[in-house]
Amino acid sequence: MELEQLRCFVAVAEQLHFGRAAQKVGMLPASLGRHVRLLEESLGTSLLNRTTRSVALTDDGHLLLSEVGPLLTRLEDVAEQFRSSRRRSAPTLRIGAIDSAAAGLVPLLLHDFREVSPAIVTQLVEDKSIRLIPKLLAGRLDLIFIRPREGMSRNLVVMPLFFETAVIAIPAANPLSSLEEVTIGALADEPLIVPERRSRPHSHDLTMNLFAKTGLRPRIAQIADEKQTIVNLVAAGIGSAIVPRWTSKLNVSGVKYIPIKMAETERQESLPLSAAWMRAVRDPARDLIVDLLRANLARYSEQG
Repeated sequence: MELEQLRCFVAVAEQLHFGRAAQKVGMLPASLGRHVRLLEESLGTSLLNRTTRSVALTDDGHLLLSEVGPLLTRLEDVAEQFRSSRRRSAPTLRIGAIDSAAAGLVPLLLHDFREVSPAIVTQLVEDKSIRLIPKLLAGRLDLIFIRPREGMSRNLVVMPLFFETAVIAIPAANPLSSLEEVTIGALADEPLIVPERRSRPHSHDLTMNLFAKTGLRPRIAQIADEKQTIVNLVAAGIGSAIVPRWTSKLNVSGVKYIPIKMAETERQESLPLSAAWMRAVRDPARDLIVDLLRANLARYSEQG
């Protein structure tokens, strides 16, 4: 009397139909029937009454079902406990990212990472650079994607990635929204929404520096920090905002994203993106995703 034979018998006893029982256990009806016959031979009794139209349990079949049904259920419960334990013990990679990276780079990277390492669970935390760095240093994150700054801790490895492209998020009703690209000069009279410098220095300085290079001063209409809030304010007609191109994935009705015409040197001074991790901490999962990032960086940067 083998476990697989008992599983097949219980499936038939519950379904009283060989075809449905075979589908439930994932095998061909002929194979299922063979297992049941071998079980009957090993017990020296008939467990099922079969006709061309029906299947019914014999008295011995009823007796066996009452005995082995609970045993098989218990065995399945034990197996599920082991499977759940393996899932709980699967390594977790904790990733932090600024909003534009969380919208653009990280989904691309995690898609590729899932293909090569599906067993590793990833946890994504979206926050500002000034908050992500302390979380990394405190051991609460394993890898972060940030705007780099001067004077970062020597305990960190900081890997420059690329410079994100800037676009202008503009109300769809604005006449400039019909252009294929805009210059900073064309934005001279536009009311702009910018983040506070203390919380988002790169994004704030991006707007200020682009205008300063043309000898202009931006017309600030609103201060707001979160990209989603900024885009919603643009949709409400409060003003326009210079944002990373990946912000355009926040597809909000009433907002158009137009590329800003700028020199390559201006682009390289604007929106740098870097990855960072703890220098002295060994982490195979983190190293695996960093290697994947390096191998595909050129492809990712084309979309940034």
